[in-house]
Amino acid sequence: MIVRRPLEGVRVVELARILAGPWAGQLLADLGAEVIKVERPGCGDDTRGWGPPFITDSEGAPRGAAYFHACNRGKRSVAIDFTNADGQAEVRELVRNADIVIENFKVGSLTRYGLDHASLLAVNPRLITCSVTGFGQTGPYAPRAGYDFIIQAMGGAMSLTGEPDGEPQKAGVAYADIFTGMYATVAILAALRERDLRGVGAHLDLALLDCQVAVLANQALNYFASGTAPRRLGNGHPNLVPYQLFKTSDGELIIAVGNDRQFEQLCHTLGLAALSRDPRFSTNAGRVEHRTEVVSAIEAATRGWTMHDLAEALEVLHIPCGPVNDLADVFADPQVIARGLAIEQAGVPGLASPIVVDGERMIAQAGAPKLP
Repeated sequence: MIVRRPLEGVRVVELARILAGPWAGQLLADLGAEVIKVERPGCGDDTRGWGPPFITDSEGAPRGAAYFHACNRGKRSVAIDFTNADGQAEVRELVRNADIVIENFKVGSLTRYGLDHASLLAVNPRLITCSVTGFGQTGPYAPRAGYDFIIQAMGGAMSLTGEPDGEPQKAGVAYADIFTGMYATVAILAALRERDLRGVGAHLDLALLDCQVAVLANQALNYFASGTAPRRLGNGHPNLVPYQLFKTSDGELIIAVGNDRQFEQLCHTLGLAALSRDPRFSTNAGRVEHRTEVVSAIEAATRGWTMHDLAEALEVLHIPCGPVNDLADVFADPQVIARGLAIEQAGVPGLASPIVVDGERMIAQAGAPKLP
């Protein structure tokens, strides 16, 4: 059992709004850091108004948009107008005893207020500043504002998402923002470790475009190796077949075959033994080459099964499969319930952190803050 959370005693000043920067701040709060969120007087973080839906607490009092609560758990809010000298002095006083500043202003914007990393080092030489921007501190696009939707498009993700004959699609959540928040957290923890060793702070440069490109993963390497830009495959996998959604008589099931043995077992279960014996399909490389024939044969067979019966048969053989759940299904799933992923704090719903240390889930004890 953990006596204290890993980041207890660490103080974070968050000069960030919307999603990427606040996501990093929330994760640090879940791990035990004290996170002080600096918001504009009167209106606060833009996402307080990004609804409906809106949240009310256990007493029926309005608490702002659900969006805001998704990325601001565990923080303390202060309202400061740092466009004037008094507000700037307030922020510097917060930073004096802080370990980390997270900010997501356009490149150079904080310099005119004397709140950029170089200026704040004069107040706190051990300070770690994490700057989150759309395109980074350098390069021809550095002055631009960056939004997740644009970054998914520019960073290649939308070219890989959607049906082959359809238009490019963004993901259903803001993954460029969320991945940037995650990478920012990793960078902050590395900088804290380095500061413990050398006693000096650091300026971290996190860009949404960098992070979106970085998570192209196997698709980027597929392009480097082949010289051909990958195309949209709908629910298909570029490197594995069969590995996609298949229709049954009463629903849809994901079947994810990862090796030749699983393919052979799948074929026998579906009454397609001849398919598994065909030398064209005996290896994954062959199945990728003959994707259309393999997928068509399997889908014709799966339509004769109910989703439940097919899933049960495949699970016995340890062939990975799963249903396509909507969010009502997700939060009614016994595994999700058992893992405690839906939480409530002071009558306000929320999502748990996925991090579990020595059996204890890392969740900040307070919900998202009210605007002072």
